[in-house]
Amino acid sequence: MLLNNLKNGVIEAGCDEAGRGCLVGPVFAAAVILPDDFRSELLTDSKKLTEKQRYSLRPIIEASALAWAIGSYSNEEIDEVNILNASIFSMHRALTQLNLRPAHIIVDGNRFKSFENIEHTTVIKGDGKYLSIAAASILAKTYRDDFMNSINEQYPNYGWSQNKGYPTMQHREAIQRYGITSYHRKSFKLIDPQLSLDL
Repeated sequence: MLLNNLKNGVIEAGCDEAGRGCLVGPVFAAAVILPDDFRSELLTDSKKLTEKQRYSLRPIIEASALAWAIGSYSNEEIDEVNILNASIFSMHRALTQLNLRPAHIIVDGNRFKSFENIEHTTVIKGDGKYLSIAAASILAKTYRDDFMNSINEQYPNYGWSQNKGYPTMQHREAIQRYGITSYHRKSFKLIDPQLSLDL
């Protein structure tokens, strides 16, 4: 059972991102403030859930949260500031949009930059420990998947509705065959050097 808050009795926002390891598209982040009495047996790290479970949880999280918001950094911005900074800054964008100011922020992972002088704590594998971070992971993941599904219609050759932009063999072979799109992160290693050049 995941814990509700790291610090009880304070308004606490959980943050997480999705798409950091992808070759294409924005990195998405979410910030979620849950009520102290929120409980869920199913809610956990989004990577441990099926797509159907994630999408079934999303409206529950959005209806139950005291506040929630989504932020993103485009592939062009990722190329400018690097993916670590883009992941953190996308969380900042989500936090900026919250209609309730948190007194404390908990972040999945071990890296973060101070946001508006609000105290924060990084938690390794926090999406498997705290409900608000798990909720943020689900919102970030599902909203990013929605984006990837939408641009898949524009560029159907890359299999983004299946691989969501991650560096699968299918995706790398499509880059080799069709070239890159306006959504690809040019600062990333897009082609596996082991792929045959005559693909």
